[in-house]
Amino acid sequence: MIRNIIFDWSGTLVDDLPGVFKATNYILEQAGVATLTLAEFRAEFELPFTGFYNRFTPDVPLEQLEEWFHSYFGKVCGEVIALPHAVEFLDFCKSKELRCFVLSAVKQEYFTEQTANVGMSDCFEQTYLGVWDKREKIHDIIEENNLSKDETLYIGDMQHDVETAHHGGIHSCALLTGYNTLDQLREANPTHIATDLDEFKGTLQANGMTLPSSKRRPVATVGALIYDALGQVLMVRTDKWSGKWGIPGGKIEHSESSEDALRREIAEETSLTITDIEFVLSQDCINSEEFYRPEHFILLNYTCRVAGETDVTLNDEAQAYRWVSEPDALQLDLNRPTRILLDAVMANSTIPTDV
Repeated sequence: MIRNIIFDWSGTLVDDLPGVFKATNYILEQAGVATLTLAEFRAEFELPFTGFYNRFTPDVPLEQLEEWFHSYFGKVCGEVIALPHAVEFLDFCKSKELRCFVLSAVKQEYFTEQTANVGMSDCFEQTYLGVWDKREKIHDIIEENNLSKDETLYIGDMQHDVETAHHGGIHSCALLTGYNTLDQLREANPTHIATDLDEFKGTLQANGMTLPSSKRRPVATVGALIYDALGQVLMVRTDKWSGKWGIPGGKIEHSESSEDALRREIAEETSLTITDIEFVLSQDCINSEEFYRPEHFILLNYTCRVAGETDVTLNDEAQAYRWVSEPDALQLDLNRPTRILLDAVMANSTIPTDV
């Protein structure tokens, strides 16, 4: 059972990525080095950050780099905001009487200003700040606070955070809300990966405040190819599926029929109302490399038709959508289960229409 949580700060509880990105490019400009795009920055930035600067500005003294960084970041520090669900997650920790700590590279003065701004000033038992290499500090934190390693979790958004947890012999949860990409975090082999703190809270609640076991049962889900009156299908692109295109859907709740689950999930994820639901096939999806974490899904796949308006409003499950013809859908970078479903539907010509 998890009783102690050590949090990273930047990219885990607050969103300071825009400010740090701009401050880093300011440094590169001062050093006469080409600036980076945000994607390049996320791919290259690392902790300890000395490794990053040794590659990009090897001839500039660390003292000068810090002076440039803080002269810029100090002006935007107060603009840093809490990440979605962070405050609610800390309230959840308090309700469960979890011991909460912070281990971060952020300077004390920045942390003090930001915690006051986002309402987190009284959420932590101890804070360990200005730590460049967290791996050197994690054992001290465990010993000083008499933490049981089996009951302690480090939550962060970077490979270095996961490596720190490994170094301390504790559990780790990697979040997709910050600096490192899914592929980078996977390489570090965290105990668990979550899209955000709200999802992770649900995971802890569902597992009695423990991390998911490798012995857990498969998860039953529903999803559908949704057709409009023109015979076009709705495709959605999701970060959870490595940025690939797929179909809306989700988990079946207890005491809920699969068709009711399909209606609910599609309404939640797209705001659409559906009709003419037809079952097509079921699929096993076991530890797909396309999905952001190891899972065993039983996918119940359907076709259906939009009832009424076709205006789509996405929730945070997906990042983009398109209405396209079936042949055009096949030209998209589809996740494998969606391609199998689309191929099956096209082979049987079971296209729902209004005519």
